[in-house]
Amino acid sequence: MPDRSPSERPVVSIRFSAAEIASRVEEMATDLAGKLEPDTLVVSVLKGSFVFAADLIRALSRAGADWSMDFLTLSSYGSGTETSGNVRIVRDIVDDVRGRDVLLVDDILESGLTLSFAKKLLEERGARRVSICTLLDKPAKRRTSLAADFVGFEAGDEFLVGYGLDWAHRFRGLPYIGVVEKTAG
Repeated sequence: MPDRSPSERPVVSIRFSAAEIASRVEEMATDLAGKLEPDTLVVSVLKGSFVFAADLIRALSRAGADWSMDFLTLSSYGSGTETSGNVRIVRDIVDDVRGRDVLLVDDILESGLTLSFAKKLLEERGARRVSICTLLDKPAKRRTSLAADFVGFEAGDEFLVGYGLDWAHRFRGLPYIGVVEKTAG
């Protein structure tokens, strides 16, 4: 975690390139399309997953899976960089999940608290099965026993930004995933 203000200009080194991410998303979509039911509902956990979810849903379409999609906004961070542990629903899904398979999509599985909350919520609402798909998995930060069913990349204990991942709501638009190394100046 960077120990400086996000208003300072950081140096970001590329951890996963745009080409690596694009290739991996296509592989994941092919795998998902072959393993999940045709009526699967994709639920994207906002805000971080929006870039990954958009690319994934298009890749799923190319792989022959024309699944419906909904969005769930959860918060456990506030303005900090470490989870508070208290998850709250900011925006709920609209679609009914009863009797359906749900693919819960998030940018990163870190502590596991937010995705555990989301998975339990959907199961309590009657989802037949809830699978978890994350672009990144950071097992060193896990505070639950939750594991993702589908993972793009494993990452170490590094502060990552880009491709939807943010630092104080900035850097989401980078086309790659980078590590915040230091402040330039």
